[in-house]
Amino acid sequence: MSLAMIIMAAGKGTRMKSDLPKVLHQANGKPVIEYVVETSRSLSPEHIVLIVGHQAERVRQATAHLPVRYALQEPQLGTGHAVMQAERPLGDFDGDVVILSGDAPLVTPETLQELIASHRNQKATATVLTAELDDPAGYGRVIRSPATGDVLKIVEQKDASEEEKAVREINSGVYVFDAATLFDLLSRITNDNAQQEYYLTDVFGICFREHRKISAFSASDPDEIRGINTPEQLREAEEILRKQR
Repeated sequence: MSLAMIIMAAGKGTRMKSDLPKVLHQANGKPVIEYVVETSRSLSPEHIVLIVGHQAERVRQATAHLPVRYALQEPQLGTGHAVMQAERPLGDFDGDVVILSGDAPLVTPETLQELIASHRNQKATATVLTAELDDPAGYGRVIRSPATGDVLKIVEQKDASEEEKAVREINSGVYVFDAATLFDLLSRITNDNAQQEYYLTDVFGICFREHRKISAFSASDPDEIRGINTPEQLREAEEILRKQR
């Protein structure tokens, strides 16, 4: 089956304490975004769409040598709004779409291959990459059916009950969807929330209400799902990337 990749690279990264777009910070002499694109390329997708926004031209220039298409998110109105921008560059693409974060360079091709295979084997509407963390504080929790292992809900830390906060399986923000289903679901979410933004995770609420199958695949190494939000996390990621390679 055909495959496309959407990489989110529109954010500011204010906690990096730098004017540089977060995805252009260097890890071992190479921009973080380049690792994510290289991993995407290793899966031989038909398309790689880079969602750009903050300092879009700077990100385009830094990635001009890479085989990507660009989608501009302007203004930036949330993660769901970001992915909506990929619909046009994907055109009439018919297949599965993997959504990645441009600031999370540690996920490996092997894990993504296993994630895609799991998605297809389960015949799921969407599949979430998860990880088990000793300290899951701050992450959205993945609540599964004890009977089937299917995902019953994805709940943000701030909305979680005490029982849900005790769950150690977290949402990595990496997903696989059938393309047509993804954009249909995105057309149905709203920005009726405090931030007035369109959240990608709101598509799961629709899926759960309509009893669609949402599956989860857990990464064997929790380090792979780490994002980079601070200079300290960038240094930690550099060390892990050195070991991976």
